[in-house]
Amino acid sequence: MTAQNHKNQSGPVSFKAPAPLLPDYLSLHARWQANHPALVTSDGSVSWADFDKATNRIANGLKKQGLGPGDHVAVVMNNGRAMMEALFGIMKAGCCSVPLNLSVSDDALAAMLADSDAKGILVTDQQRPRLDAIFQTAKRPALCLCADEAAADWLSLSQWMGRFTDTSPAIAIPPDAPCNIIYSSGTTGLPKGIVHSHQGRLHWAYDIALAYGYRAGAKSLCTIGLYSNIMWAVMLATLLGGGTVVVHDAFDAKQALDDIKRLRITHTAMVPVQWQRLVDAGADTQSLASLQSAITVGSPMPVDLKRQMLALMPTAFFELYGLTEGILTVLAPDDMTNRLTSVGKPIPGCDIRLIDDEGHPCSHDEAGEIVSRARYVMPGYLNRPDATEESQWRDEKGDIWLRTGDVGRLDDKGYLYIVDRKKDMILSGGQNIYPADIEAVLLRHDAVRDCAVIGVPDDRWGETPIAIVVAATAITSEDLQQWLNERLGKQQRVRAIVFADTLPRNPNGKILKRVLRAQYQKGRL
Repeated sequence: MTAQNHKNQSGPVSFKAPAPLLPDYLSLHARWQANHPALVTSDGSVSWADFDKATNRIANGLKKQGLGPGDHVAVVMNNGRAMMEALFGIMKAGCCSVPLNLSVSDDALAAMLADSDAKGILVTDQQRPRLDAIFQTAKRPALCLCADEAAADWLSLSQWMGRFTDTSPAIAIPPDAPCNIIYSSGTTGLPKGIVHSHQGRLHWAYDIALAYGYRAGAKSLCTIGLYSNIMWAVMLATLLGGGTVVVHDAFDAKQALDDIKRLRITHTAMVPVQWQRLVDAGADTQSLASLQSAITVGSPMPVDLKRQMLALMPTAFFELYGLTEGILTVLAPDDMTNRLTSVGKPIPGCDIRLIDDEGHPCSHDEAGEIVSRARYVMPGYLNRPDATEESQWRDEKGDIWLRTGDVGRLDDKGYLYIVDRKKDMILSGGQNIYPADIEAVLLRHDAVRDCAVIGVPDDRWGETPIAIVVAATAITSEDLQQWLNERLGKQQRVRAIVFADTLPRNPNGKILKRVLRAQYQKGRL
């Protein structure tokens, strides 16, 4: 700008502040702390500079293939360096990653792939045979990459990456473009893909980092599959601040304890069954001393175990209640002693209310459905406008809140307690199991007239599914259980089948699963 032009300005020239998204943060970390480790896996340590180059190559490759904002790329991979680079390379390309749960059945995997309409797919060698079988009858994406060796119809990911530059892809990403899709289900053919935008994921990572004490230099441990939203919380909050993510191929209590102590892990999140296994493996105050934020999440933790963990980590043990769709609360250590059964209060930036069955706000101390409002709530479900509409509640001002389907109550200090799940989802080992998926398979058997699947307490998994069946013809529970479990994903398999003459229903014909849960508790099968 010339001096003359400057004089002609009607006011002072203002700076245009940048509006970075997560890929911009990653690039800055690579510039300013190039040699600091971004990632540690069984393959070794990866510096921020090398992580940046690898993810740039993937982003530039996707760009060259014509993929960009709005395009979906499926990820069917085991934990490791390749999966981390794939997820964040896809993010840098402005694309939407679709990381899929490896424990579901092949039918469920096929249903989610079809629903996502992925333009590309990245797999590890362990998963490739499953996909080859699926693609015998299903549409194969245009770009198929395998993280290990090349095979028929699959390009080698490393060789493919070598064809592209490691410089920044310089892609303009619309803030509201989809960043990732986490699937909640799949067996019924009506999977629900929970969509999150690039801006929403940035806001989510920032608010989690604020609430749970993720700081620059955090060193976090991930022991659950990276397709899990729990691990996305840990990953994004850590990488946002330029920390280090330590990824285990699978959960092993002894290895986890060894790495927490040896690597001085500062942050992690695990489901209750994992914390129990750490205790069984000899966890003590000394072995957990480096942890600044240790979160239990995914399902309610037994009070005795919560008390035990709090004694081991009196300043570092937190409880998180949340949904992938967008709600988070925190019960901090200082609040836990006298409120062991609470899930705390909403994290900064999140608000909640309780509403009754007619959608009216509940009075004080009245139980009601929890609704949430935050800047990271999902835009909606993929291809499911009906489900998106059902998930929304509008307040007196017309603002939209997320309906959680969970029933809670607030005490006089504003602490939230979960009373019941209005939805029938089962939380087993930190994974969501949807009874409707299992019921749909059961009803395909000629011997089944009616059925209901519920979760019952389980010492190992927190909850496990059982099926109550009204039989149409004679069949043993053992034969029916074997038939069913052969058709389910590993984590969906039922522990028992119980026969009943009828199922309890309300006047509208809806099965009263609350009655069944009260009847079929542990030891009463």
